[in-house]
Amino acid sequence: MKDKMIRAIDETGTIRAHVAVTKEVVEEARRLHNTSKTATAALGRALTAGLLLRNNLKNEKDSLTLNIIGSGDLGRIVVTGKNDDYIKGYVDNLTADVLIRESDGKLDVGRLVGPEGRLSVVMDLGLKEPYVGQVPLHNGEIAEDVAHYLLQSEQIHSAVGLGVLIDTDMTVSEAGGFIIQLMPDVEESTIEKLERNLKDMKSVTDLLSTVDSVEEFLEKLLPDFKMEIIEDKPVYFKCECSKEKVEDALSSLAPSEIKEMIDEDGGAEVTCHFCNKVYNFDLGELEHVYDLSQARFKDEE
Repeated sequence: MKDKMIRAIDETGTIRAHVAVTKEVVEEARRLHNTSKTATAALGRALTAGLLLRNNLKNEKDSLTLNIIGSGDLGRIVVTGKNDDYIKGYVDNLTADVLIRESDGKLDVGRLVGPEGRLSVVMDLGLKEPYVGQVPLHNGEIAEDVAHYLLQSEQIHSAVGLGVLIDTDMTVSEAGGFIIQLMPDVEESTIEKLERNLKDMKSVTDLLSTVDSVEEFLEKLLPDFKMEIIEDKPVYFKCECSKEKVEDALSSLAPSEIKEMIDEDGGAEVTCHFCNKVYNFDLGELEHVYDLSQARFKDEE
């Protein structure tokens, strides 16, 4: 089953659904970052949430960044992407992990993320200032936190489901999720029907294991609704970093900081947070960055 994201609306125009299958996206993130089981599940849920939230962007250059900072050992989760086929993300503490939850035998993402902290969404829509929405974490499980954000910041009642299943060899066997949103004029009978549909679902990963496509995933989520797919596209984990972009980022540092690297280390090594790629700058390259930094700071005076 290929990774894919779809956007659909019911025949009355009062139910919107964003649905994604993200197994390869999450597996690529796990491979690049070598995360622990629970860290993979947390990052995978956040990557899926980022893709689903990003479905509301309109222009190709628009971008969305999801930040989750909890009180648990995982630290910060960052997911970002433009309105295209690609998403990327990382967690602060790759190897952080917790014991399986005793109550249901599932990975305890809420405990690893932590129940206290905040979730923020930054959307750059090409305006003078980006839109920033922020809410306290609801419980650290991410799906409930995203639903809480949508209600508090955007006043949209939403059902959110996110899931990642890890195999015994640490690889990702299932991943995906959904956001189902209620429009303001939705009828009470429609809400009751939706609640019945979702009540019987054991988990996102259980449902994913029974389908062969994202379209079938949508059908099994909402069997009592006639849904029209209005957009579908493949999705991939991809980082667009390059040595040129890293050079530009380094040149934004104060000249004194770069001079210190030259004097003390004779070069620099920079690792991309999103893909773990390492970029090395020798003495000559770092001296060039120093010149760029001096010119940049002189222009800003």
